[in-house]
Amino acid sequence: MRLFDIRRKHAIPSADKALPGRAEAMPVTDRHAVLGHPLCPPYPEHLECAMFGMGCFWGVERKFWQLEGVWTTAVGYAGGPTPNPTYQEVCTGQTGHNEVVSVVFDPAIIGYGELLTVFWEQHDPTQGMRQGNDIGTQYRSGIYVMNEGQRALAEATRNDFQKQLSAAGYGDITTEICDAPAFYFAEDYHQQYLHKNPGGYCGIGGTGVQCAAPTGVSM
Repeated sequence: MRLFDIRRKHAIPSADKALPGRAEAMPVTDRHAVLGHPLCPPYPEHLECAMFGMGCFWGVERKFWQLEGVWTTAVGYAGGPTPNPTYQEVCTGQTGHNEVVSVVFDPAIIGYGELLTVFWEQHDPTQGMRQGNDIGTQYRSGIYVMNEGQRALAEATRNDFQKQLSAAGYGDITTEICDAPAFYFAEDYHQQYLHKNPGGYCGIGGTGVQCAAPTGVSM
């Protein structure tokens, strides 16, 4: 890989340098292949939403759809300036997007803090613009919050988990925590990919460090 390509993979492009994208949204089959619920909003009013980036979204989505209380999940792209990108465009590093999972959950059954525990424990949040052998801006660690309550809990768990990671010999957390950007659905074949392809690639893996309950913050 040329030096220019390496730099491009590790830097989010400005809006004037990003690919133009398109106005049309990606068509998807509006039914979760495992949970049976709609992928697209509107969702029932009692449900809440979360969004995470943890590396290749195939394995990440499976981690979340397996949790009791999760109503539906979908994979997509977020965090870059290109509207409605394709997978091929995201892989060039010229859209700035992250591979993310949208999680719709019932807070009466599973709390946002429990989702954060899965987030922190099931990938390595210290690797910057990569996850394992997957390299590029689309594999960065990210928590995209829907409200200030989610932000407070995300930051509290990050601070606590940093202490635990440091004690285990890991470096600084590079996870971005920011307001949820626009979510663009990925192509239909990516949705619930590891259910459709049980032997498919799953590139995520945790550090083995457990995430303790955050101190001083509740939702």
